[in-house]
Amino acid sequence: MSLLEETATKLAQRAMEMIVKTGDEKIEQRIADEIGASSPTLQETYLTAMRILKAERRGILLLEKYDKGEDIPVAQISSIPQDDGGH
Repeated sequence: MSLLEETATKLAQRAMEMIVKTGDEKIEQRIADEIGASSPTLQETYLTAMRILKAERRGILLLEKYDKGEDIPVAQISSIPQDDGGH
């Protein structure tokens, strides 16, 4: 893993931990804005890492529902990203 990917992944993991802990979804964009001021490349890699972590979290939460035997509605297929943060 490159220094860029490693740094972005660490930042994304910490940001995700804070988002889960606080419920504040704005943390993701605040970090992106801050690092983007110095390194747009790191910003893009961080945002990609965040998308991956959010997708993973959604998958884990769905698996937990299956494990509990909950009724799971069929997901709607959409070409619109589910994690665009309202942008």
